[in-house]
Amino acid sequence: MQTVVAPLLGYPGEAVHELWISAGDSHPGEFEGIAFRRSREVLFGVIELEEQAFSTTGRESTLQQATGEAYRRIFRLLAAQELPHLWRVWNYLADINGETNGLERYRQFNIGRHDAFAACARAATGDVPAACTIGLPQGPLSIAFIAGRTPVQPVENPRQVSAYHYPMEYGPRSPTFSRAVLVTLPERDCLFISGTASIVGHRTVHLGDICGQTREALANIEAVLAEANRLSRHTTFTLGGLAYRVYIRHAEDFPVVRDMLSAPMGAAAVLFVQADICRQDLLVEIEAVAVNVPGSA
Repeated sequence: MQTVVAPLLGYPGEAVHELWISAGDSHPGEFEGIAFRRSREVLFGVIELEEQAFSTTGRESTLQQATGEAYRRIFRLLAAQELPHLWRVWNYLADINGETNGLERYRQFNIGRHDAFAACARAATGDVPAACTIGLPQGPLSIAFIAGRTPVQPVENPRQVSAYHYPMEYGPRSPTFSRAVLVTLPERDCLFISGTASIVGHRTVHLGDICGQTREALANIEAVLAEANRLSRHTTFTLGGLAYRVYIRHAEDFPVVRDMLSAPMGAAAVLFVQADICRQDLLVEIEAVAVNVPGSA
């Protein structure tokens, strides 16, 4: 189980428990510090590593080392379980926009992730999972992931440069994720939309404007949906048919974001969380998932 300690906005309870349910039997396991549960075709796993467990000597920061080690273990697990395709990843780390060793911590994370993909002979462009990387006030590097036997179909956003092609101004290694992935299974289609923000091309737009950034993030979600529907052979995905997690940097912006999203998202399930985002100038990020039975909308 991945535990994320962050304030919930507009939610009456103290905690939310998110469950992923398998249609068939599933079995628990443990591998090199990864707790996982798998069915015949799908695996869900969680790994948490304390940065303090890694040495500060050498050129690599402790976060970079922890990230590389976590992803190498994940890839070894998937090979051992013969479920090689990484579908979706949720990354949480402390002080994501802070700077140590002369480099922002999110950029350190990207180096560790990219280098692990390369070390394990994994593609770092194109055929990469959907993902988000979110900042918390404190805690370990925590990574949850879903993988399976079925390969994903990456979905990119024509309004944006693919994250893995970002120029060097965003760090020594580009982020290793697709804007979304489509997984076509025999009885259902799954769409995983990565953390999506107010970025056009590769630049942040609407600096300091929560309304503008919310509109732009939603426009990017719509663009990804249109591309997913173009690629999907069995089903149609809609804004109202997604389940959302919305990360808001400043709690005081919550009423504005909630009200702006209420009409386009309709009755969709939406969870609002106060958290930091991968760029200091981003105020809101939206991720989403849908599991559709063919022929549904």
